[in-house]
Amino acid sequence: MLSKIANIFRVPDLKKKVLFTAFILVLYRLGSFIPVPGVNPAELAKLFSPESSGGGILGFVDLFAGGNLSRASVFALGIMPYITASIVIQLLGSVVPYFEKLKKEGAEGQKKITQITRYGTVLVAALNSIGICVMLLSQPNIVTIDKSFFFVSTIITLITGVMIIMWLGEQITEKGIGNGISLIIFAGIVARLPQEIFQLFSRVASNPSIGNIFMVAFILLAIVVVTAAVILVTEAMRKIPVQYAKRVIGRKVYGGQSTYIPLRVNTAGVIPIIFAQSVLMFPITILRFFNPESTFVGNWFSPGTALYTIISMILIIFFAYFYTAMVMNPVDMADNMKKYGGFIPGVKQGKKTAEYINRVLVRITLPGAIFYAIIAVMPDILFRVLGVSLSVLGGTSIIIVVGVALDTLQQIESHLVSRHYDGFMKRGKLRGRAGR
Repeated sequence: MLSKIANIFRVPDLKKKVLFTAFILVLYRLGSFIPVPGVNPAELAKLFSPESSGGGILGFVDLFAGGNLSRASVFALGIMPYITASIVIQLLGSVVPYFEKLKKEGAEGQKKITQITRYGTVLVAALNSIGICVMLLSQPNIVTIDKSFFFVSTIITLITGVMIIMWLGEQITEKGIGNGISLIIFAGIVARLPQEIFQLFSRVASNPSIGNIFMVAFILLAIVVVTAAVILVTEAMRKIPVQYAKRVIGRKVYGGQSTYIPLRVNTAGVIPIIFAQSVLMFPITILRFFNPESTFVGNWFSPGTALYTIISMILIIFFAYFYTAMVMNPVDMADNMKKYGGFIPGVKQGKKTAEYINRVLVRITLPGAIFYAIIAVMPDILFRVLGVSLSVLGGTSIIIVVGVALDTLQQIESHLVSRHYDGFMKRGKLRGRAGR
């Protein structure tokens, strides 16, 4: 591992990409501490505390915003509007013929989809900023300036912040290393790790009892085990063998090779968790709007309660299947295999192949969805049982951090392998010239 890290800085092109990515992430973190005018930070922090009636819901939104929402910074909305718009456009690509046509147009179609996603991001950001302004104005002692001025200026500021974050993410993707949007979320989560670790150990320092020491040791061990399990499930895949028949075209022979279709245990990734939490937030927000003191929401339908946990897990499993069905089309896969002379050994081409792939997807998606559902609700359960907040050290945060870290490391590895391959090619050319 250390030698690979050292190799990054020996390759000029890769070194430039890594340093550029780090520079953009530093800019993002600096912008995270520029506050929106007219907000009382002490009162706002109370609203986001886990003990607050809305802390669990707002805390989930704040997780993707990198803690910017709880600070009411210019980046308070984070990258969530872009994620929401991207998911909606991606789902429309499987339903609306226009978007489906754009997906098949290659690079030009992708440019149009990207542009539509940007417009959608601005629309979602406008709706979200209006909701945040209404929420802050409805709470006592949070807004300290004229309400009309605060409403207009905050909406403009938050929309601009989302557009800046989107631009920073695109710059990383184009000129840096890794997926820019994912790395921005990753940076926000990692930046909050020291604070949560400090809070965990300060509990032992304030009351150094045997029970607290064992509890912290158990939590740290559980985090290590859960992280290892998430890595295992994230990388796990089912390989379906595919054989291509030999075809003679002119004087050349094509095909006759063996390969496989890699089907991941969790194709949907963290998206089902985002969908499930969004669906659950909607009725809770409506209930609190009409009845802020609702005992049903506080006692039965808030994060950590049995009803909320059960419904959340069911929704995560449902959306895992839903999203997998949207992005994986066994019929198209079977048709493409048949078109190029490929077949799964022991399975007839066409409809039987599609049914086989679909059956495999259904079977492998279930354990992955159940595992992610358990990981997602784990922090809420631990807070209810142990009174310890692990929004960053556990749950959705671990899934995001592991997924982004693995993807970025794979891209770095591919750059290093490509560099070595180019080196071999250059040596071969030099040797060939010397032989002449």
